[in-house]
Amino acid sequence: MSELSEEISRFGQKGLLVCDSFVFENILPEIREKIKKNVEVKIEKFGGECCDEEIERLSDIAKDFGCEFIAGIGGGKTLDTAKAVAYRLKISTCIVPTIASTDAPCSALSVIYTPEGKFKRYLKLPKNPDLVLVDTKVIANAPVRFLVSGMGDALATWFEAESCRRAYAKNMAGGVGTLSAYSLARICYETLLEYGLSARISCERKVVTPALEHIVEANILLSGLGFESGGLAAAHAIHDGLTVLEETHRFYHGEKVAIGTLASLFLTDKPKKIVDEVFSFCELVGLPTTLEDIGVSSASDEKLMEVAKATCAEGETIHNEPFPVTPEMVFFALKAADGEGKRRKIK
Repeated sequence: MSELSEEISRFGQKGLLVCDSFVFENILPEIREKIKKNVEVKIEKFGGECCDEEIERLSDIAKDFGCEFIAGIGGGKTLDTAKAVAYRLKISTCIVPTIASTDAPCSALSVIYTPEGKFKRYLKLPKNPDLVLVDTKVIANAPVRFLVSGMGDALATWFEAESCRRAYAKNMAGGVGTLSAYSLARICYETLLEYGLSARISCERKVVTPALEHIVEANILLSGLGFESGGLAAAHAIHDGLTVLEETHRFYHGEKVAIGTLASLFLTDKPKKIVDEVFSFCELVGLPTTLEDIGVSSASDEKLMEVAKATCAEGETIHNEPFPVTPEMVFFALKAADGEGKRRKIK
């Protein structure tokens, strides 16, 4: 974080810093004056949702100020918003994640929601951020739940890339994945299994260890490169479907993706060894394994079918699976995953 001022000055002398509430109150006071020694910046607090209205608001501010770059400092939605604003104004993007809760920092993608938090669309960007600056000491001092949520997001990477590989489905850049893309996705999965628990313990103690740094790399870089170059499939589509239920909005992106991954295991007929391995990992690090864990304790079958229908909407990534998928199949997979999660809790 101490290098932020010098790094962003490479992209211009005037910029907009978009900071979430935590950064605004806890980190910015320590670095504000140092930043202003090198560049002229306008600092704006993020409104809380990556929606078209917030993107337009910040774009107007940046345009009026004559910005040459946008720097997003904070969590995933803050960063996605900064990327979208920079895209609209055709200026440089600097990304400074303060948590490792998603793979948003490295990607040429912004996930756009409604102001109420319902998934709206993916905004594909023409290029990746110009700078991604990660301070693992800051991440180690963030709540553990963020790091664990990032593991949930990263957990989907290999399974979705593998589905895209088998289907010859297009990745997020519109091409077919390469050996390197699929290898990075696999390394992401292996890193989670090897270091996930140790990283969680390190974060609980607020210390930086090699295990923590490995998981930060997996959550942010390996997952970001893996999903973008390998492709998305069922897990993220199920996440999008789950957002139609208002009770899921208080849960993080990676927590819902984790449920999507568990459901995808049944949808894609993974062997028992893999099912046990993934459920065990989720239990070990504290990711949700039942619908109740993401607030859906009393949803009727009719509500779950709404989720399944939204999951299978035209253009959704579930259609990258190597077989046709129907809402009924998604409904069954969600119920099966929930049943397995409940069974394991009782045991």
